[in-house]
Amino acid sequence: MREEINIVYLKRDLRIEDHAALFSARKQGAILALYVIEPDYWTLPDTSARQWQFIDQSIEPLKNQLAKLGIPLLFFKGDVVEAFHHLTSQLKVASVHSHQETGNLWTFKRDIAVGNYLKSQNIPWHEHMQHGVFRALDTRNGWANRWDAMMGEAGYPLPARQIWPTKITDALLSEFSTDVLRPNFPTEDLSQIQQGGREEGLAALASFLGGRGENYRKAMSSPLEGADACSRISCHLAYGTLSMRECFHAAVETLGSLDKENPANKKMRASLVSFIGRLHWHCHFIQKLETTPAIEWQELHPAYEGMRTEVDQELIERWFTGQTGWPFFDACMRSLQATGWINFRMRAMITAVASYHFWLPWQESGKRLGALLTDYEPGIHWPQIQMQSGTTGINTVRVYNPIKQGYDQDPDGIFIKRWVPELAHLEGKALHEPWTLDHPPKDYLPIVLDHQQAAREAREKIWAVRKGKGFRNEAKDILNKHSSRKSLKQADHRKRNKQVDPDQITMDF
Repeated sequence: MREEINIVYLKRDLRIEDHAALFSARKQGAILALYVIEPDYWTLPDTSARQWQFIDQSIEPLKNQLAKLGIPLLFFKGDVVEAFHHLTSQLKVASVHSHQETGNLWTFKRDIAVGNYLKSQNIPWHEHMQHGVFRALDTRNGWANRWDAMMGEAGYPLPARQIWPTKITDALLSEFSTDVLRPNFPTEDLSQIQQGGREEGLAALASFLGGRGENYRKAMSSPLEGADACSRISCHLAYGTLSMRECFHAAVETLGSLDKENPANKKMRASLVSFIGRLHWHCHFIQKLETTPAIEWQELHPAYEGMRTEVDQELIERWFTGQTGWPFFDACMRSLQATGWINFRMRAMITAVASYHFWLPWQESGKRLGALLTDYEPGIHWPQIQMQSGTTGINTVRVYNPIKQGYDQDPDGIFIKRWVPELAHLEGKALHEPWTLDHPPKDYLPIVLDHQQAAREAREKIWAVRKGKGFRNEAKDILNKHSSRKSLKQADHRKRNKQVDPDQITMDF
């Protein structure tokens, strides 16, 4: 009789610490871990080599950590259902454990297919919560208090070490090896992309809480200062090399250790309060996509459906490659192209330019932007894209001025000069608005349109819809379904620190 095996199906949870699926599966008996490289997923327009590189760098150390616990990590390239079919034909699978995933439409459909297959084989699939995102949530009432309660709990301990069953042959392990399984991508310089792996995540969190984050609250708006002042754990939360709960505990403990009466701690305490608030907001936004998956492809407020339909190929390419002729905007896009990261305000501006100034369908620009982000988290990305595109019906319409943002966030032009070297010899207004020169630089493309006129026309179109019959009633329903419900702790933090509503800003760590 074959020995029963429990499978831990890994997705965006590449660690062994505070791992509900790993711990719960081990309690049921012998376990093995499975990671499936899905070629079809890696051809999607919102996926990219930079995302895979981070995952790839995280998997090898994870394999070593699992091995110390006696748990083999199997790799399979292809369809997940095919992988499970292959395993169930050779093993007696007692159960499958994984974390819940709030991904894009493709992963949503894949999970449905996996669930149907396992059900047909009478194999229970236990999907455990990873973040404070609740499946089949009927109402947002009490959501924030439930989040606080979950994050306040102790994390899951490491699973008990096991001796790998001798009846499982080495042939199976070799068949599911890492050789020639990695996806194929076009050649791209990824030297400046953030590195993966749990050790990198722990180091980033420690340095942030240890003092690097002192200017976080103020510097997070700057693409120049934010790269260092922000925690930079967003990738590690997206792919699960760190758990949300351990980050929350670490931040709360650090905040509690700082003497309130010491003026020297004032900035760091304020930054930590803001950071903890963003840990809440991380899950708040993912909950939106979990509740309404169509946010990825359909306007949240139906009155906006069909408003933007045509993709101007020239405009979207110039937007995507940072060739608009607006120096600060181009610097932001080129920086994002090279590093895979940009701070929160600039993500909002990038989306605003695509959706308002260029009037591009947010679905198309959103996919392209998603592929540029190493920390692509669909549950945060798509609600934010809609919010910044003015299609939710419940958020403030914010049309960022890409020229003014340059003066505000990069007054000396340091960031512009770094990423738009064609303008490095210019200063002041000439640097921020080179088209005003009598002889603009010949090697820098001219501005594509009047940003003020484009913004004015976009506002008129958006507000015209808001004045339509029945708009407000539908908006009230959306607000009731998706707005945040602040816990007592959050309300107190917000009152004391005068924080803006999380539904009005984009996420960042």
